[in-house]
Amino acid sequence: MQVPAPFEYERATTVDQAIGLLERLGSSARLVAGGHSLLPMMKLRLANFEYLIDINDLHAELGYLRLSDDEVRIGAMTRHRELLESDVLAGVFPIFRDAEKVIADPIVRNRGTLGGSLCQADPSEDLSAVCTTLDASCVIRGPGGAERVVTMEEFHVGPYETAVADNEILTEIRIPRKNFKAGSAYAKVERRAGDWAVVSAGAAVWLDADQRIVDARVGLAAVGPNTTGIPEISAALRGHEPDESLYELAGAIAARSCDPVTDTRGSADYKRHLADELTRRTLRKAVERARS
Repeated sequence: MQVPAPFEYERATTVDQAIGLLERLGSSARLVAGGHSLLPMMKLRLANFEYLIDINDLHAELGYLRLSDDEVRIGAMTRHRELLESDVLAGVFPIFRDAEKVIADPIVRNRGTLGGSLCQADPSEDLSAVCTTLDASCVIRGPGGAERVVTMEEFHVGPYETAVADNEILTEIRIPRKNFKAGSAYAKVERRAGDWAVVSAGAAVWLDADQRIVDARVGLAAVGPNTTGIPEISAALRGHEPDESLYELAGAIAARSCDPVTDTRGSADYKRHLADELTRRTLRKAVERARS
């Protein structure tokens, strides 16, 4: 039977209290919300902590979705189910609903959080790819209420490692909005429903009045040490009217830009093929949504 090593349990009721506990307990403590990634690792003794700080009571403070003309702000304790069911979010960034439909199962989606997904920093994690695609920024709060904002590229330092220090907490994700026709989409190949991705891709495009691409972004997961944004695709697509030849170019760039490994989910060549194909599919769908 798999059981974690012994640990002490604390429960925080405010963000400042959680940060205070982290500051006092240091690297021996870890926050837990849904726990669907952390607890299995602790059961396998791949992660051992002396203290777990339960932050589920922070949902009232950090479980929100706020929409303005310039950006969307999502609290880090927002549940997967809330992201899936939000018609407001789907209307602005449908990529979220696409991704949430293929994340795990209802049990996980009812408890798991956006912040927990990002802080796990798994290279195959869906919402990390979504946030990378949308050029999101992460708000990190430390002692004394000090806040700093980092990009997704800065947030993910390496596999299972983030820019959040031992005495800090991720509080909010900010996604910019642009004053153009926008569309986004997400696609994932998995071995079984709700599994980690073999490869997944997200795409977002913004079109001007002449139906030309003002900006475009593609984010891939499961093809390297971190979820991967590809600036070369953005540069290649800007200023062009979208068509199949442009999607083909973007797919080819995605395939050669990623760095997958051969494992039980597939060979590196197969994953590059998927990166190519899924990039084309998501760009095509994102453009369709922008036009409509």
